Amino acid sequence: MHELSVCLALLDQVESVARKHGATEVERILLRVGPLSGVEPPLLKSAFPLAAAGTIAESAVLDIEAAPVRVQCDACGAETSAEPNRLLCGRCGGFQTRLVSGEEMLLASLELKVPDTKEDG
Repeated sequence: MHELSVCLALLDQVESVARKHGATEVERILLRVGPLSGVEPPLLKSAFPLAAAGTIAESAVLDIEAAPVRVQCDACGAETSAEPNRLLCGRCGGFQTRLVSGEEMLLASLELKVPDTKEDG
């Protein structure tokens, strides 16, 4: 399953960030996934517990937010929203557009449990 390998790569990144901040646990992971990313969010959510087992993110909640599809028009220069299967300019209707967003899978934020390092005294 493609989504399992995506989860494993995501967890490598999450563990690296958690380690850098001295976290003992990852409580929440927020991903932003575009509809053109090639990743199926429901499959990603179902693969996550298997991939996270035994890691610092084992009990983390995985939240997935849809990223919008946006294009920039070569004809009029506008940046507008578009449908995943119709990458047309929202202003002039032109078909000569460049994808600005919608194909990304981005680690948007993490909620970490970090031990209190204040010393008494």
